[in-house]
Amino acid sequence: MEHTQSPRSAAQPVDARRLAALAALLAEPTRAAFCLALLDGRAWTAGELARQAGVARSTATEQLNALVAGGLLAEARQGRHRYLQLADPAAAELVELLAERADPAAPASPAPGTLSGDSRRRALARARTCYDHLAGTLGVAIMDAMTERGLLDWTRGLALTPTGEAWLAELGVPSPAGPARSRRPAVRPCIDWTERRPHLAGSVGAALCRHALDTGWLQRIGTSRAVRLTADGTSALQQHLGLAVP
Repeated sequence: MEHTQSPRSAAQPVDARRLAALAALLAEPTRAAFCLALLDGRAWTAGELARQAGVARSTATEQLNALVAGGLLAEARQGRHRYLQLADPAAAELVELLAERADPAAPASPAPGTLSGDSRRRALARARTCYDHLAGTLGVAIMDAMTERGLLDWTRGLALTPTGEAWLAELGVPSPAGPARSRRPAVRPCIDWTERRPHLAGSVGAALCRHALDTGWLQRIGTSRAVRLTADGTSALQQHLGLAVP
Protein backbone atom coordinates (compact mmCIF):
# COMPACT_ATOMS: atom_id res chain seq x y z
CA MET A 1 0.00 0.00 0.00
CA GLU A 2 1.38 3.34 -1.00
CA HIS A 3 2.14 5.67 1.90
CA THR A 4 0.95 9.25 1.50
CA GLN A 5 2.09 12.16 3.62
CA SER A 6 -0.48 14.25 5.36
CA PRO A 7 -0.37 18.03 4.72
CA ARG A 8 0.80 18.53 8.31
CA SER A 9 3.76 16.14 8.00
CA ALA A 10 4.69 17.57 4.60
CA ALA A 11 4.86 21.05 6.09
CA GLN A 12 7.02 20.10 9.06
CA PRO A 13 10.41 20.03 7.25
CA VAL A 14 9.77 23.56 5.95
CA ASP A 15 8.90 24.78 9.45
CA ALA A 16 11.96 23.05 10.88
CA ARG A 17 14.22 24.74 8.35
CA ARG A 18 12.75 28.12 9.15
CA LEU A 19 13.21 27.54 12.85
CA ALA A 20 16.81 26.46 12.28
CA ALA A 21 17.45 29.53 10.13
CA LEU A 22 16.09 31.83 12.82
CA ALA A 23 18.17 30.13 15.51
CA ALA A 24 21.26 30.42 13.31
CA LEU A 25 20.90 34.20 13.28
CA LEU A 26 21.79 34.30 16.98
CA ALA A 27 24.33 31.48 16.83
CA GLU A 28 27.06 33.91 15.70
CA PRO A 29 28.61 35.93 18.57
CA THR A 30 28.78 39.27 16.71
CA ARG A 31 25.13 39.09 15.66
CA ALA A 32 24.16 38.11 19.22
CA ALA A 33 26.16 41.07 20.57
CA PHE A 34 24.30 43.44 18.25
CA CYS A 35 20.91 42.14 19.39
CA LEU A 36 21.87 42.43 23.06
CA ALA A 37 23.05 46.02 22.53
CA LEU A 38 19.76 46.89 20.80
CA LEU A 39 17.77 45.68 23.80
CA ASP A 40 18.08 49.26 25.07
CA GLY A 41 15.23 50.06 22.67
CA ARG A 42 17.13 52.71 20.73
CA ALA A 43 18.20 52.82 17.09
CA TRP A 44 21.98 52.58 16.52
CA THR A 45 24.05 53.18 13.41
CA ALA A 46 26.13 50.39 11.91
CA GLY A 47 29.30 52.22 12.95
CA GLU A 48 28.17 52.53 16.56
CA LEU A 49 27.29 48.83 16.70
CA ALA A 50 30.63 47.90 15.12
CA ARG A 51 32.49 49.84 17.83
CA GLN A 52 30.31 48.35 20.55
CA ALA A 53 31.08 44.79 19.37
CA GLY A 54 34.75 45.52 18.56
CA VAL A 55 34.50 44.43 14.92
CA ALA A 56 35.36 46.01 11.59
CA ARG A 57 32.69 48.09 9.86
CA SER A 58 32.62 45.66 6.92
CA THR A 59 32.00 42.74 9.29
CA ALA A 60 29.25 44.65 11.06
CA THR A 61 27.54 45.47 7.76
CA GLU A 62 27.53 41.83 6.68
CA GLN A 63 26.13 40.59 9.98
CA LEU A 64 23.54 43.37 10.24
CA ASN A 65 22.31 42.61 6.74
CA ALA A 66 21.73 39.01 7.81
CA LEU A 67 19.73 40.12 10.87
CA VAL A 68 17.58 42.48 8.79
CA ALA A 69 16.97 39.81 6.14
CA GLY A 70 16.01 37.35 8.90
CA GLY A 71 13.45 39.74 10.35
CA LEU A 72 15.07 40.30 13.75
CA LEU A 73 16.18 43.87 12.98
CA ALA A 74 14.55 46.75 11.15
CA GLU A 75 16.46 49.53 9.44
CA ALA A 76 15.78 53.15 8.53
CA ARG A 77 17.92 55.54 6.53
CA GLN A 78 18.33 59.20 7.36
CA GLY A 79 20.70 61.05 5.10
CA ARG A 80 23.91 59.06 4.87
CA HIS A 81 23.21 57.19 8.09
CA ARG A 82 21.65 53.77 8.42
CA TYR A 83 19.89 53.19 11.74
CA LEU A 84 19.04 49.75 13.07
CA GLN A 85 16.85 48.53 15.89
CA LEU A 86 15.03 45.39 16.94
CA ALA A 87 12.14 44.76 14.60
CA ASP A 88 9.40 44.75 17.24
CA PRO A 89 8.64 43.82 20.87
CA ALA A 90 8.36 40.14 19.89
CA ALA A 91 11.93 40.15 18.55
CA ALA A 92 13.12 41.84 21.74
CA GLU A 93 11.27 39.29 23.87
CA LEU A 94 12.90 36.44 21.94
CA VAL A 95 16.39 37.85 22.54
CA GLU A 96 15.69 38.50 26.21
CA LEU A 97 14.28 35.00 26.74
CA LEU A 98 17.30 33.41 25.08
CA ALA A 99 19.61 35.56 27.21
CA GLU A 100 17.74 34.36 30.29
CA ARG A 101 18.04 30.74 29.15
CA ALA A 102 21.77 31.02 28.46
CA ASP A 103 23.74 28.68 30.70
CA PRO A 104 25.62 30.79 33.29
CA ALA A 105 28.41 28.18 33.22
CA ALA A 106 28.88 28.47 29.45
CA PRO A 107 31.94 30.33 28.12
CA ALA A 108 31.21 34.03 27.87
CA SER A 109 33.02 37.31 27.62
CA PRO A 110 35.54 37.75 30.42
CA ALA A 111 34.13 39.53 33.44
CA PRO A 112 35.37 43.12 33.63
CA GLY A 113 38.45 43.27 35.82
CA THR A 114 38.39 47.01 36.34
CA LEU A 115 36.43 49.05 38.83
CA SER A 116 34.60 50.78 35.99
CA GLY A 117 33.59 47.41 34.53
CA ASP A 118 32.31 46.22 37.89
CA SER A 119 30.40 49.49 38.30
CA ARG A 120 28.74 48.99 34.92
CA ARG A 121 27.64 45.49 35.92
CA ARG A 122 26.13 46.75 39.16
CA ALA A 123 24.40 49.65 37.39
CA LEU A 124 22.77 47.21 34.96
CA ALA A 125 21.62 45.02 37.84
CA ARG A 126 20.11 48.03 39.67
CA ALA A 127 18.08 49.46 36.80
CA ARG A 128 18.16 49.02 33.04
CA THR A 129 15.89 48.99 30.04
CA CYS A 130 14.71 45.63 28.72
CA TYR A 131 13.94 46.83 25.18
CA ASP A 132 11.20 49.36 26.03
CA HIS A 133 10.37 48.54 29.65
CA LEU A 134 12.20 48.76 32.97
CA ALA A 135 14.18 45.85 34.41
CA GLY A 136 16.64 45.16 37.21
CA THR A 137 16.13 45.53 40.94
CA LEU A 138 14.14 48.73 40.41
CA GLY A 139 11.85 47.19 37.78
CA VAL A 140 11.05 44.22 40.03
CA ALA A 141 10.43 46.52 43.02
CA ILE A 142 7.98 48.63 41.00
CA MET A 143 6.04 45.54 39.92
CA ASP A 144 5.91 44.31 43.52
CA ALA A 145 4.64 47.70 44.71
CA MET A 146 1.97 47.81 41.98
CA THR A 147 0.79 44.34 43.03
CA GLU A 148 0.67 45.27 46.73
CA ARG A 149 -1.39 48.37 45.92
CA GLY A 150 -3.92 46.40 43.89
CA LEU A 151 -2.92 47.93 40.57
CA LEU A 152 -2.08 44.48 39.20
CA ASP A 153 -3.99 41.24 39.77
CA TRP A 154 -2.43 37.75 39.46
CA THR A 155 -5.61 35.72 40.13
CA ARG A 156 -6.07 34.49 36.54
CA GLY A 157 -2.77 35.45 35.04
CA LEU A 158 -1.45 38.97 35.21
CA ALA A 159 -4.02 41.73 34.59
CA LEU A 160 -4.32 45.47 35.11
CA THR A 161 -7.12 46.26 37.57
CA PRO A 162 -9.60 49.16 37.31
CA THR A 163 -7.65 50.76 40.13
CA GLY A 164 -4.54 50.36 38.02
CA GLU A 165 -6.20 52.05 35.04
CA ALA A 166 -7.21 54.98 37.25
CA TRP A 167 -3.66 55.17 38.59
CA LEU A 168 -2.26 55.36 35.05
CA ALA A 169 -4.71 58.17 34.20
CA GLU A 170 -3.58 60.05 37.30
CA LEU A 171 0.02 59.81 36.11
CA GLY A 172 -0.92 60.92 32.60
CA VAL A 173 0.03 57.57 31.07
CA PRO A 174 -2.24 56.45 28.17
CA SER A 175 -4.50 53.55 29.13
CA PRO A 176 -4.08 50.29 27.17
CA ALA A 177 -7.86 50.27 26.77
CA GLY A 178 -7.76 53.59 24.90
CA PRO A 179 -7.95 54.27 21.15
CA ALA A 180 -4.24 53.56 20.67
CA ARG A 181 -4.63 49.98 21.93
CA SER A 182 -2.68 47.38 19.96
CA ARG A 183 -2.59 43.59 19.90
CA ARG A 184 0.33 43.71 22.32
CA PRO A 185 -0.67 42.53 25.84
CA ALA A 186 -1.36 45.38 28.23
CA VAL A 187 0.65 43.75 31.00
CA ARG A 188 2.95 40.76 30.87
CA PRO A 189 5.46 39.38 33.39
CA CYS A 190 9.02 39.25 32.06
CA ILE A 191 11.47 37.20 34.12
CA ASP A 192 14.39 39.42 35.10
CA TRP A 193 17.69 37.67 34.33
CA THR A 194 19.51 39.31 37.26
CA GLU A 195 16.73 39.17 39.86
CA ARG A 196 15.16 35.88 38.66
CA ARG A 197 11.76 37.40 39.39
CA PRO A 198 9.30 39.15 37.06
CA HIS A 199 9.32 42.79 36.10
CA LEU A 200 6.51 44.48 34.14
CA ALA A 201 6.44 44.23 30.35
CA GLY A 202 3.66 44.76 27.82
CA SER A 203 2.25 48.08 26.63
CA VAL A 204 1.80 49.35 30.20
CA GLY A 205 5.38 48.52 31.12
CA ALA A 206 6.59 50.31 27.99
CA ALA A 207 4.40 53.36 28.66
CA LEU A 208 5.60 53.62 32.27
CA CYS A 209 9.25 53.39 31.23
CA ARG A 210 8.76 56.03 28.54
CA HIS A 211 6.95 58.29 31.03
CA ALA A 212 9.76 57.90 33.57
CA LEU A 213 12.37 58.87 30.98
CA ASP A 214 10.32 61.75 29.57
CA THR A 215 9.65 63.25 33.00
CA GLY A 216 13.25 62.89 34.14
CA TRP A 217 12.50 60.28 36.79
CA LEU A 218 15.08 58.12 35.04
CA GLN A 219 18.22 59.08 33.15
CA ARG A 220 20.20 56.90 30.78
CA ILE A 221 23.81 56.15 31.74
CA GLY A 222 25.98 56.65 28.68
CA THR A 223 25.19 54.35 25.76
CA SER A 224 24.47 51.27 27.86
CA ARG A 225 21.08 49.89 28.87
CA ALA A 226 21.64 51.08 32.43
CA VAL A 227 19.47 53.90 33.78
CA ARG A 228 19.73 55.99 36.94
CA LEU A 229 16.87 56.95 39.25
CA THR A 230 16.95 60.72 39.81
CA ALA A 231 15.90 62.67 42.91
CA ASP A 232 12.61 63.51 41.16
CA GLY A 233 12.15 59.83 40.39
CA THR A 234 12.77 58.83 43.99
CA SER A 235 10.14 61.33 45.16
CA ALA A 236 7.67 60.20 42.49
CA LEU A 237 7.98 56.53 43.42
CA GLN A 238 7.44 57.39 47.07
CA GLN A 239 4.40 59.54 46.23
CA HIS A 240 2.72 57.26 43.69
CA LEU A 241 3.71 53.80 44.91
CA GLY A 242 4.90 54.26 48.47
CA LEU A 243 8.19 52.81 47.30
CA ALA A 244 11.25 53.84 49.30
CA VAL A 245 14.37 53.49 47.17
CA PRO A 246 17.68 53.73 49.07
